[in-house]
Amino acid sequence: MTWEAWFTLIVLGMCFFGLALNRFAPDIIMVGGLTLLLVCGILSPQEALAGLANEGMVTVGVLYVVVSGLKETGGIAWIVHSLLGKPKSLTQAQVKLMTPVAALSAFLNNTPVVALFIPAVQDWAKKHRLPVSKLMMPLSFISIAGGTCTLIGTSTNLVVNGLLIAKTDTGGLSMFEIAWVGLPVVMIVMLYIVFASKWLLPERSKIITQLSQVREYTVEMIVEPDTPIVGQTIEEVGLRHLPGLYLIEIDRNDRLIPAVSPTVKLQGNDRLVFAGIVDSIVDLQKIKGLKPATDQVFKLDSTTQTRYLTEAVVSNICPVVGKSIREGRFRTLYNAAVIAVARNGGHIKKKIGDIILMPGDTLLLVAHPSFLAQQRNSRDFYLVSRLEEDRPVRHERAMVAVLIMVAMVLIVALDGLSMLKAAMLAAGLMIITRCTTGRIARREVNWQVLVVIAASFGMGIALQNTGAALSISQSLIALAAGSPWAALGFVFLSTALFSAMATNNAAAVIMFPIAMATAQSLNVSFLPFVLMVMVAASASFATPIGYQTNLMVYGAGGYRFMDYVRFGLPLTLLVGAASIFLVPIVWSF
Repeated sequence: MTWEAWFTLIVLGMCFFGLALNRFAPDIIMVGGLTLLLVCGILSPQEALAGLANEGMVTVGVLYVVVSGLKETGGIAWIVHSLLGKPKSLTQAQVKLMTPVAALSAFLNNTPVVALFIPAVQDWAKKHRLPVSKLMMPLSFISIAGGTCTLIGTSTNLVVNGLLIAKTDTGGLSMFEIAWVGLPVVMIVMLYIVFASKWLLPERSKIITQLSQVREYTVEMIVEPDTPIVGQTIEEVGLRHLPGLYLIEIDRNDRLIPAVSPTVKLQGNDRLVFAGIVDSIVDLQKIKGLKPATDQVFKLDSTTQTRYLTEAVVSNICPVVGKSIREGRFRTLYNAAVIAVARNGGHIKKKIGDIILMPGDTLLLVAHPSFLAQQRNSRDFYLVSRLEEDRPVRHERAMVAVLIMVAMVLIVALDGLSMLKAAMLAAGLMIITRCTTGRIARREVNWQVLVVIAASFGMGIALQNTGAALSISQSLIALAAGSPWAALGFVFLSTALFSAMATNNAAAVIMFPIAMATAQSLNVSFLPFVLMVMVAASASFATPIGYQTNLMVYGAGGYRFMDYVRFGLPLTLLVGAASIFLVPIVWSF
């Protein structure tokens, strides 16, 4: 190998070592490695920056905007309720998640499928107190496996099939031909996740502190008449499963219903009294059909979409101390409405407007962003802080957002537009129809993931251009010593190795000519080797950088680099063993 090839492998090894140590952010490490290759002349500026213009990377970025529209309108909650439901255990939750994801990924590019499910799974895990780290990696892995079931399931399949058509006279593979291997792979991945995740996946879920140890609010919500939750039970609406929240009582026509049973059905204008932590109070605001009991919210001098939840601690010289919220004319004085009050961890059994404020009370307010600037240094409050993650949910536009997403999926499935074009069109429609705003959409894009994906493409180009990939792969295949089965195994290992180090598409492109040459030298059919490249390039379970969906769940699941190695490497070897056994049976040598 040339010095350029050795230098590229050293830089790649340094990046892997840095990622494994988990000392620095993945984007810093990958860009650092790319910089070394650029400065030393291994890559030209155009090659180093090629990932920034890659269609797959841009598609991932645009899809964050599409998902933003679903998230802002409550469409995500509808998807969770419709497809995931209520699991009775972690195992059942994993099965409920993997089944629809595998089915969707067989016919759609798995990138938008994962992008859609990430926020949905986060909310679902929080609602049912499930460790999100036990769900995010399974989400990515099963989407990868589902993509191996059809020709259009993943871009890798299309790339390899295109090479097959260009280099041979076979006419390519049929739509479902790869399913002979893809379906067994899906079953293997599902079974492995269900049984192995108990021991090999870390549990890094956010632990909800006990109510007695945190600031606990008392908040009242009213059931709006003529909404879907009227007639549903407390259990069906999901009011029994918000972590850190307790339904104290229901005030129904001035008749109190204490110790509320989960089978009690909600009626219009029911007044629900809750006690709980701030995160769960925020979640209450997002349930369609519930509104704050105080009518002061609707009298604020600001539009719904410019309001935020804000916390403020009342000082001893605040002019409303010693007065009820109503008597003190809090809304008029501060242009903010009190929706919940926390006091020394106790329950305040009064309507919001009747609560007499005391020094040290913590108020949860609906206010304009200007409230923070105006009151930050005011002596009326000891502390003022805004809840950054809270925004009013645009329930009235939920169906619009869902229809845009469905239209995007159908257009791509029917080959009307490419994934990038359909995603850009859908993102534009999300903003035009006000399902999301430009400001919110920009904040939702995970730039770290995009930078890592772009840098990974540059690494792949360096491996290919310097001949490092070709040299190592040829050496590994030479070890087969004339055995087609052994050669097939080395093709899988080589492809999986480079897929883990670079990207799945780069690995497929690098390994395709090597696989064809190997079959020719052994005087056997090239189809088993081509199919093995197709499967192995997608079997990217051992590292987060091998497949873009792995990168997408990297931060969402709170993972470290070695989590992928520990959980994904055995799965890669298991899929490899099954593929080496099945492929020659279906496509004989």
